[in-house]
Formats: sequence, structure tokens, C-alpha cells
Amino acid sequence: MHRFLSEPRVAHYTRAFGSTTVKAAVDDVLRETRAAASRGAEPPPFADLVARVSGRLASLEDDGLVPVLNATGVLLHTNLGRAPLAAEALAAAAAIAGGYSNLEFDLEAGTRGSRYARVTPLVVAATGAADALVVNNCAAAVLLALDTFARGREVVVARGDLIEIGGGFRLPDVLARSGATLVEVGTANKVRLGDFERALGPNTALILRTHASNFRIEGFTAAVAPADLAALGRRAGVAVLEDLGSGAIADLADFGLPHERTVGEAVADGIDLVAFSGDKLLGGPQAGIVAGSKSAIARMRANPLLRALRVDKATLAALAATLALSIEPGGLRKIPLYALLGATPDELERRARALAAGLGDAVRACPSDAYAGGGTAPLAKLASWAVVVRPPDGATKLARRLRRARPRTIGRIEGDEVLLDLRCVPPDRDAELREVLSAALSLG
Repeated sequence: MHRFLSEPRVAHYTRAFGSTTVKAAVDDVLRETRAAASRGAEPPPFADLVARVSGRLASLEDDGLVPVLNATGVLLHTNLGRAPLAAEALAAAAAIAGGYSNLEFDLEAGTRGSRYARVTPLVVAATGAADALVVNNCAAAVLLALDTFARGREVVVARGDLIEIGGGFRLPDVLARSGATLVEVGTANKVRLGDFERALGPNTALILRTHASNFRIEGFTAAVAPADLAALGRRAGVAVLEDLGSGAIADLADFGLPHERTVGEAVADGIDLVAFSGDKLLGGPQAGIVAGSKSAIARMRANPLLRALRVDKATLAALAATLALSIEPGGLRKIPLYALLGATPDELERRARALAAGLGDAVRACPSDAYAGGGTAPLAKLASWAVVVRPPDGATKLARRLRRARPRTIGRIEGDEVLLDLRCVPPDRDAELREVLSAALSLG
């Protein structure tokens, strides 16, 4: 056992899992080997046994959370954890999570306080809303709003807004779960203000708008301006909820993408409640944020369901730090998402050529198309550069070796080539990427 635990390939996992788990893996392999030997099999060399143990522990590691190097070209990649956090957000989360805090304690009065008040002033400053509330994700924010305002009542939605988001979650199903009754208006491609007016009745609780996530309807279309919808809601005494999804705080046009409706624009249009994500275009941790009027937010804050949807202290700390950067002059570029968006094609080309140099004829640098991801500007491409590899043993095998490397590296396969797009890779990770790629090619 001591000999196994002294092997670097095995000792590496002691830090990750502890000695008990590693010893159990060694015991399992030795038990299997003894059983095979009792049936007449030749005992394998020690190096093979070490490989079996490390392979078993590697599989166990893959079942847990491990960091990966995202070279897919998709910045807000849901499968890879969406937005990376800023250094300030990580430091804030560590400082708060590593000890006690005033999470629900009023330091002035010496009595119980509200965790929701910890980030409200920052959300207000970033969006222009009168009040705000934070829950654990955007779907939870929409569910809480529906439960608060529309349980047993009607919600009016344009047919073109009846979307399905990732994982097969459909808006009509969410509405049904909330206890609200869906009232559809207009057609898939056209809806007018009169359609909404005719649908309103004594049992109408909400008018709902949604963000067109991952798709666009173009051509013969018509839609109601958000400000007109908000004005209709005020005349009828019906609240208007907008699920803005990606939650743009800044104008994406400054980063080479089409303009994305911002939270501030929705608030300025008079929308009563605007729900958006913390881990998409805000560039923070997973959270659902609702910005809106004081009266509407107060009703949601009083809903007992809120307790089941609340966020923890580390999330609040990271979110507060991210929001502070978003409103600080020049702070946006300190958020990793916007630093990556801000890289110029010339910078990416220089990096790609430097990475590809000296790695052989199978490796070259070439232009690439990257995407924002996270349901943002689904048709808009970001000019990028990639290291492109045409391995002799096939793209699938190289991609697998890269996924097993340290750090785990995720590219994309196009035909018989593997592309490692640098739009998502911070410049200070280039040396790691080159080392991983060089090692993976030598194993092919």
C-alpha cells in the first residue's frame, strides 16, 4: 500500500479525495488482481496496477466538479459553467464564506436583518429600478413572480413568446406549475396591442414578455413596443413582467455584438418587474434577479415560497462584487466575460500563431467564429482565431485526449479537425494550452 501511495500518479489524488478513498481504490484493484491470479491469470506488472488505480481515480474525479479550459468559442457555455467570476468576486465570496457575516443581522439595530438587502442598492444603481430581489436563478425569479401575482388567475402572453429554454423547460409548463392560467394572444409571428387589450379581463393578473433565447423570428413580423405594453398595464391595473433572461447591463454593441435589450432599458420603459440571470451577461454567479417597483417587489418578498428559492452568503458576496464592478468606471473590463469579449481579432491572431508555431504540420492558426452563448445574440458571430489541428489518428481521439489532460481542455470538432478557439481562453493560460496540446499530440 505504501508503494502505491508513494507513486506520483496515485499521490496526486490524495490531495483531491483524501487517503481513505485512494486506499479503497488500491484495495479494489489488488482484490481484483488476486481474484484473477487465483483463476490462473499471470499477475500484471506493478506499473500496470498503478495505471489501473490512477484510471479508476481519474474516473471518480470526472464525476465531480473539475476546472476545464474552455476553447469551444462559446463564452457563456452552459455545460461549462457559464460566466467565469472576476477576481474581486472570488475574493469576496472567500472572505464571506470563510467565516461569519451579517447575512441576516442588522449591525446598527442589533436585531435580525434581511439577506436580500445586501445587494439591493447595487442592483438599483446598476438598473435604475426602485427595488430588487435576488433568488437562486432566473427561472426561480419568474416562478416566484407568477406564484405571487397569478396563482389561480390569468397571464397574458404573446404566442411568439411561448419559448422553450435549455433542458426542455417550456414556458407553458412553468405557467401551469405556478397555478396560473395561460392566455395566448396574437400569432407566432405577429402580435398587436389590440390583441392584448381584448385579452384583459377581471381575472387577468399579469402580462408577460420573454426574451427570445437562442432563436430569432424575422421577416413578416409585428410586435408591441415594451413601453406601450407597460402603459397598457398601468391603464388596466395589471402588472407587466419581463423575463429578460440574459440580463445585459452594458450595451453589447460596444463589444462587436448586436445591441441586446438591457435591464435599464426595460426599467425605463416602465416594466413593473424585470427578471434576469446573474451568471450570463452580468458576468457573475448563478442567481435570479428581479428589478422593479417597490410595491411589486414587496409582494414577492412577502411570499413564503421565497425561503425555498433564497441564495447563500457566498453567492450574495460574489454578486455584490460583480455588480460593483459593473457600475464602476472602467470596471466592466475587470469582469472576465467582458475582458474576453473585448479581445481584438489582431490580438487573437498573434496568440494563435504563437501557439501553433513549432507544433508540426498538423497544427495551424486560422480565423474562427465565436459566439456569446447563454441565449444571447444567437445568430451573431464574434470574429476570433483558433489553433486548428488535423491529427493523423482522427479528431475524436485527440479531443478525448485533450478532455483527459490537465487542465481538462474542451475544444470543438469540425470535420476531421479539432479547433481550439482562443476567444474564451484568457491570455495568461496560453502556455498551459500549448503544453496540453503538445502532450496530446505526442500521444497520438
